[in-house]
Amino acid sequence: MVRVDPEVAEVWEHFHYLVNMSSPELRDWLLNTPDGVDTYAPEPDMDVHALGLQVLQVLEKRRTDLTPSDLDLMREVTDLIRSRLVNPPEADVSDEPWRDTLMTLGHDPTRPDSPRGPDAEV
Repeated sequence: MVRVDPEVAEVWEHFHYLVNMSSPELRDWLLNTPDGVDTYAPEPDMDVHALGLQVLQVLEKRRTDLTPSDLDLMREVTDLIRSRLVNPPEADVSDEPWRDTLMTLGHDPTRPDSPRGPDAEV
C-alpha cells in the first residue's frame, strides 16, 4: 500500500472539490474556446488558458504520480477559483467573463455543487 503525504492528500481533496469538471469536459471546453476569449486573469501576464491545459494534465494523473510542480499548480488554481467564487457577479452566475474564466480553470459555477460566496472559503 502506498502512503500518501497528508499535505498532498489535502491539496488533492481541495483541488478535486473545486475543479468540478471532468477531464473530458475540460478538454472539450478548452478545445472549443479560443485563447483569451471572455476570460480574465488577476495578473496581466497570466495565461488562464495555459493554466487550464495544465489543470487538464493534472486531472489525468493519479495522486501518487503528482510532482511538486503539480502540487504548486493545484494550490494556485484552487486559490484562483476560490477568489473568483467569493466575489461572484451581482447579476448572474452565467456572467460570461466570470464563468468562462472559472470554466477554463475546470470549475463550472452553474453546477449545484459549486460553492459560492462564503461557502467557497474552504
